[in-house]
Amino acid sequence: MSPQPQAAVGAPLSRVDGRLKVTGQAQYAAEFDVEGAVHAVVVDSSIGRGRITGIDTGAAEAQPGVLTVIHHRNAPKLPYRDNSGSNNPPGRRLRVFQDDRVLFHGQPVAVVVATTLEAAQHGASLVKVRYDAEQPSTDLHEAKPDKPTNYARGDAEAGLRSAAVRLDLTYQLARNHHNPMEPHATIARWDGNKLTVWDKTQWVMGTHDELAAVFDLPAGSVRVINPFVGGGFGSGLRCWPHTVVAALAARVTGRPVKLVLSRRQMYLGTGFRPSYEYRVRLGSDRRGRLSAAIHDIDAETSSYETFTEAVMGAGQMTYSMPNVSQAYRTVPLDVNTPIWMRGPGFASASFAIESAMDELADRLGIDPIELRRRNEPSEDESNNLPFSTRRLRECYTVGAREFGWQRRSSRPRSRREGDLLIGMGMATGVYDCGRFPAEARARLDADGTAVVEAATSDMGPGTYTSQTQVAADALGLTMRTVTFRLGDSLYPPTSPHGGSATMASVGSAVVDACNQVRQQAIKLAVEDRESPLHGVDAADVVVRGGRLHVQGNPARGESYRSLLARNDRTHLEARGQYAGAPSPARRSYFAYNATFAEIAVDATLGLVRVRRMLGVYDAGRIISPKLAESQAFGGIVGGIGTALLEHTVTDHRDGRIVNANLADYLVAVNADVPEVRAIYLDGEDNDGNLLGVKGLGEVVQVGVAAAIGNAVFNATGRRVRELPITAEALV
Repeated sequence: MSPQPQAAVGAPLSRVDGRLKVTGQAQYAAEFDVEGAVHAVVVDSSIGRGRITGIDTGAAEAQPGVLTVIHHRNAPKLPYRDNSGSNNPPGRRLRVFQDDRVLFHGQPVAVVVATTLEAAQHGASLVKVRYDAEQPSTDLHEAKPDKPTNYARGDAEAGLRSAAVRLDLTYQLARNHHNPMEPHATIARWDGNKLTVWDKTQWVMGTHDELAAVFDLPAGSVRVINPFVGGGFGSGLRCWPHTVVAALAARVTGRPVKLVLSRRQMYLGTGFRPSYEYRVRLGSDRRGRLSAAIHDIDAETSSYETFTEAVMGAGQMTYSMPNVSQAYRTVPLDVNTPIWMRGPGFASASFAIESAMDELADRLGIDPIELRRRNEPSEDESNNLPFSTRRLRECYTVGAREFGWQRRSSRPRSRREGDLLIGMGMATGVYDCGRFPAEARARLDADGTAVVEAATSDMGPGTYTSQTQVAADALGLTMRTVTFRLGDSLYPPTSPHGGSATMASVGSAVVDACNQVRQQAIKLAVEDRESPLHGVDAADVVVRGGRLHVQGNPARGESYRSLLARNDRTHLEARGQYAGAPSPARRSYFAYNATFAEIAVDATLGLVRVRRMLGVYDAGRIISPKLAESQAFGGIVGGIGTALLEHTVTDHRDGRIVNANLADYLVAVNADVPEVRAIYLDGEDNDGNLLGVKGLGEVVQVGVAAAIGNAVFNATGRRVRELPITAEALV
């Protein structure tokens, strides 16, 4: 079969939805004008654990504009069918207003519904709740962990005992919150027994299924709409309680209800990257060849659900060693349930593992890159599978050359510019990219334009644009004649928009649907006696610019428009599918990076400034270079925040988050962002998807914090094993 020309894929194109966003025409969840909508404001608990003993709503209900106050004493009972398939962790998910139990500080205990937002806000401030408070458990280091999840190969304890060089290191990682620009919001409307919600979510089908389960509705009675997401970073990967609250309030009042969380409430009700204590015991010979590693990992979860993430994967396959032991323990606390955050699991593990590798390199007097090269595996030792592609050696070589690694001094605290101590560091990043089942629908209309639909999301990576690119090439159309639609549960179902899975999963379904439509058109042409292509072998026909023609003979052909008009076809349509990752797995499928950082530390004040960063990526085929650049920059900026700024602070006396705002919870802003460069290795990874992609959204943040931490050590000679790295730790 002749290869279909590729004109859009690989081109540095601007976002197709960019104009809508910069002109304010893109509609986010809270911006839909739903006729008759009223406003809801959540009242959240002021204790971290206990029971509600009384609720006084009289003052609130007496306010002009207030329609009702809903709480556990007057709310209808909800079925809450089991729904473990919508990213709900094991346990018993929070059931809003169904009993008097308070499980964490900030739990919704009531909602005020009013005709105006101001009336709802004022009414919420007047609701008085009495509690029988108990002492909450919110400290990771003082609570009792669950039984561990274990992994082992070889005999790690024996390997460690016999190692010539041994390290025993413990790293602490603070809780991080996502803090997207768009707050979480829901508009809910009932039409009889049918529920429509406009919701900020990264998985419209997950929210759809959860609402159907909570209210015991048939799947066809729920619709979720979500065309734009103003950032997510993982915070929208499950349906949170406030979405159920909005739907419940709409049912009780008989009016459409809009509920927007405040910035403070987003710290209380939409998950977070959990805090970790990660102990690494590492053994090697004196040439740096690793012989054993023991990982002891403690991570917070809620008391009512057990959240876990892939924090064990990196320690099993990043480096070659015969003996590995891991114990991963969740620690139940009186907190809201965590959720995945960019680079989940791997980003947290990489700080410990890559910092430990740097400490070993310093102990042995070996260059950190050379140490990693000496421990590069030939296969995935966790499952004995060959790697699909693994080009870390090339990442190291290109990164060292382009970053000027040869200028790094191996002796810490030896490079100085006035009061500034200068250091360079690097780290390896790996991420297990997702490949999940997905479907898409493609329709080619008689006017030569096409519409492609899938129920995926776009929280910022450019899904609208990248999917339009692959659809345009598969159909042989120009970008301007293809419309990609997403964010509606009426479209063909897809997987969550996260885990670096969208391009491989949804993109493969889009290509399949568009290939089918193109083949339908080719078949129609070669069988049509009036077509210039009649009798041509279908395998020799390609489509470019909406015109079917013989490969190598562009003069012999015709347009989609003329073909469909002559055959009285209003359209051609097909539904594409992608089955997900091959099962059983044939290869070990990961994306990789080498991340480099140069930092400056004020020798007197301990202030750290990142001066330069470089990421070199083995991420398969790059569909859109412009979007890829944006992904890498965003991941690196997020990693800078994790390394130097972000830290959720909890008052353990009552479970209150004391910095639940953007004034006190610090994130990286323009002034914190250095010169950033990203390099993508050419090549494709064709293991199990039609596009040769791996995904880029997650791996770009993995290793960034470790690279910065290693650079801080190189600059100052002080090893900081706790994130974020603060000035106090360096003076």
